[in-house]
Amino acid sequence: MQAPAPSAGAALDLTRLPKADLHCHLLGTVRASTFGDLARREGLALPEDPEQIFASINSHPPDPELYRHTRIPMPQGRSEDEPERSYSLFQASGWVREVLRDADDLTRVTYEAFEAAHWAGTWHLEVSFDMIPEHLRHLGYAGWVEAHAEGVRMAERDFGMTGRLLAAIDRSGTGDEALAWVRTVVDHPHEYVAGIGLDNLETAGPPERFADAYRLAGEAGLKRTAHTSEHVPAAVNAVTCLDVLGCDRLDHGYFVLEDDAVVARMVEEQVPFSVASTTSRRSWRPWRKASIAAMVEAGMNVYPCSDDPGMFPTSVLNEYEILSRDVGVSDERLVQMARASFEASWLPAEQKAWLCAQFDETVATLQPR
Repeated sequence: MQAPAPSAGAALDLTRLPKADLHCHLLGTVRASTFGDLARREGLALPEDPEQIFASINSHPPDPELYRHTRIPMPQGRSEDEPERSYSLFQASGWVREVLRDADDLTRVTYEAFEAAHWAGTWHLEVSFDMIPEHLRHLGYAGWVEAHAEGVRMAERDFGMTGRLLAAIDRSGTGDEALAWVRTVVDHPHEYVAGIGLDNLETAGPPERFADAYRLAGEAGLKRTAHTSEHVPAAVNAVTCLDVLGCDRLDHGYFVLEDDAVVARMVEEQVPFSVASTTSRRSWRPWRKASIAAMVEAGMNVYPCSDDPGMFPTSVLNEYEILSRDVGVSDERLVQMARASFEASWLPAEQKAWLCAQFDETVATLQPR
C-alpha cells in the first residue's frame, strides 16, 4: 500500500512527517553539553570549550587527487563555512569515547539520542554501537549491550518510539578482528541487536576483507549494512557489499553514480540507501546534495538519515528540509522516501507492517505548513 501524497497546492508538514532514521552512529549523537558534563567529571583536558569544539568539527577530505574526474564535480578547495581551527569527526568521537565510563553513561547517551530524534519527528531509530573500548571491557559484551538497550527501552516508554541497535565493525581493523567481534555478537543474542554495519573511512578497508564476518552474521539471522561508495570514487564496493557481504541495505553510496550499469541495477532491485546531505567534510556538502539529487532523478531508493547528528550538527528532519529546500525534491517524493525508510527498517515483520499502516494514516491527515 502506498502512502497518499499531499493534496495539490498543500505544502508537506515535514515536522509531522513520520520518519525512520536507519543510519546513526551513537557516538555521533552525543550532545556538546553532555560531552562537557562528562569531560569535566573526568578531568579531561581539552583545547577549547566542548561547545566550540563541536561547532568547529570539519574533517579534511582524503587526497583530492582521488576525486579529480568524478562525474559530479568534487569541490577541491575550502568551503566558506570552514572554521580557522577545526577538529575531525574522529578526534571528537575519540574524546567522547574516552569520557564514557560506566553503564549509566551509555544508557544516558542512548536515551538522549532517541530524545533528539523524537524532537525531529522520528518514530523509529536504529543506532550503531562500536566495539567495546579497553577501559569499558569490565562491563563485558552483555553489560555493554544491555546498557544501550536500557536507553532504548526508556525512550520507547517516554516517547512512544521503537528502536534497534547495530553492532558496528571498524573497517580499519583486520578481517579476523571483525570475525571475532561478530562471533561475540552472535554468541550473545539480544532482542534489540538487529544487525551489523561496516564503519570508518571506506579507504581504510575494502568490504571483501570482512566477508567471513558478514557470512557468520547472515547465518545467525542478523541483518547487514555497510558504508560504501562514500570515499572510494567507484561503484564496485557497493556491488561487493550486495554480492559478497549479502547486505540488506547500504549506507551512503554516492559514487555508484560513476557506473551507469550499477545505477541501473540499484534502480531495478530498489536497493535501499541511507543518505545524508550533511557531512563533517564541509567542502563536500554541495557535492553530496548534487549526488543525492542525481540518485533521486535516476529512481534509486534513497531516504534521509542523520548519520552523526550531534556533531555535524543535523537531524533527520533537517535532512528532509535540505532535500525539499535545496535539492528540490517534491513533497510526493519525500513521502515516498519516508515510507521507504520504514520498509527498510529491521523491525520484526509484524511490527513493521503495523508502523507502515500508522504512517499511511498519519500522512493522510498532514496539514500545510
